[in-house]
Amino acid sequence: MIIDTLENLKNYASVNPLFPKVVEFLQQHDLNALEVGKHEIVGKDLFVNIQMAKGRTPAEAVIETHNRMIDIQIPLSDAETFGYTQRDQLPEAEYNAEKDITKIPDLAADSYVTCQPGMMAIFFPQDGHAPCIAGVPEIKKAIFKVKY
Repeated sequence: MIIDTLENLKNYASVNPLFPKVVEFLQQHDLNALEVGKHEIVGKDLFVNIQMAKGRTPAEAVIETHNRMIDIQIPLSDAETFGYTQRDQLPEAEYNAEKDITKIPDLAADSYVTCQPGMMAIFFPQDGHAPCIAGVPEIKKAIFKVKY
């Protein structure tokens, strides 16, 4: 997991060959101006979902993992808290290959971190994360999905 400001994403360009494309996209687009929905950047290997997500409490948040994709999660409208638990500490759960997600409900995360607008949280396949913890009913956010 990486927590940092968006302006520092360029410092992580060597982590994944598609990260420079994310940096380029951010330089050319205002995420707040994009319509809600999926915006392809490099086909199925790199895209961004703009969402209006329901704000949840820590108890309502569901821990998830992904096998094939890295998430770069960016709160746009309000602060967003993310629960975090290492994947190897999570119980076994059913993997949905079509959606590349495993959900582990009813489990509190080991730790929490809050990102303000202008920050990002990057979650790799080894990172169990519980998104959308927010003190508002709805949060606008961007999620870049990057092929691992």
